[in-house]
Amino acid sequence: MAERLRVVEAVRETLREELAADDSVVVYGEDIGRAGGVFRATEGLLEAHPDRVFDAPVAEAGIVGVGVGLAATGLRPVAEIQFQSFLYQGFHQLVQHVARMRSRTRGTVTCPMTIRTPYGGGIHALELHSESFEAGFAHVPGLTVVIPASPAETAGLLRSAIRSPDPVVFMEPTRLYRSVREEVPDEHEIPLGEARIVDTGEDATVIAWGSMLRETLDAVDSVETETGASIEVIDPRTISPLDTETIVESVRKTGRCVVVHEAPKTSGMAGEIIARINEEAFFYLEAPVERVTGYDVPVPLFAREDAYLPDATRIEAGIERVLES
Repeated sequence: MAERLRVVEAVRETLREELAADDSVVVYGEDIGRAGGVFRATEGLLEAHPDRVFDAPVAEAGIVGVGVGLAATGLRPVAEIQFQSFLYQGFHQLVQHVARMRSRTRGTVTCPMTIRTPYGGGIHALELHSESFEAGFAHVPGLTVVIPASPAETAGLLRSAIRSPDPVVFMEPTRLYRSVREEVPDEHEIPLGEARIVDTGEDATVIAWGSMLRETLDAVDSVETETGASIEVIDPRTISPLDTETIVESVRKTGRCVVVHEAPKTSGMAGEIIARINEEAFFYLEAPVERVTGYDVPVPLFAREDAYLPDATRIEAGIERVLES
């Protein structure tokens, strides 16, 4: 029977179900055991599975490296990194070992590892607690990068990530953890690498993921009410590999596009998406593709954080610009 869950609860229940269903699943990370994780996403898992849920030292390189060994010996490690920026300390393990295991062994050894980490701004956290580095992870061949945008999407994508034979960086938008509830079907599973058409439309395509999807939907509602335009909204869900086919098909239909993300503009995923649109749908475009993004500065502290993050007003202006072109 479907339950109404928040994102943090969807994470917890999916982990609980996968631990119960598969004896090879191992969950670990800093403070995830007795404390239940900094956001309480793993609360109660240690008591239910004391042999496969454990706390790790404050050593992100070690957390990622241990997962390589666990995966190589037949287990399915699910590691939590407390905040995405802390994963920089284990980035060399991701690049040199996690992502290369299949190619290095010519497919004889894989790395079925999931690395969960909250990311992004909007909760007024400290420095290095609000970064959006999805483009950096997506640049590493061999890594799948997933970003859910709702409780049901979280459950379905996380289950697929855990069951994947290859490594997944699973980025959970921090400010969505407790912001909304929705029904999550039992045993929900969403294939990795497939985008979701959230709303259909004819006049423009808007692409957004994570917490930016909610801001985008608010902006789209406003634009449609004011102008009568019909806007298509796409959530890629998997940043790498990117579902280029769904995006290109939509842009060929609408002729206009806006890409939204909270990461800095330069070398962000919007640039990659626009490049693919130019390669495969350039002659269908009626206007240049717009980007609405964060700025090329570190995420500011509390007093200026809201000014950094794209909001419905900025996104609405971007949509209006492509409609007017």
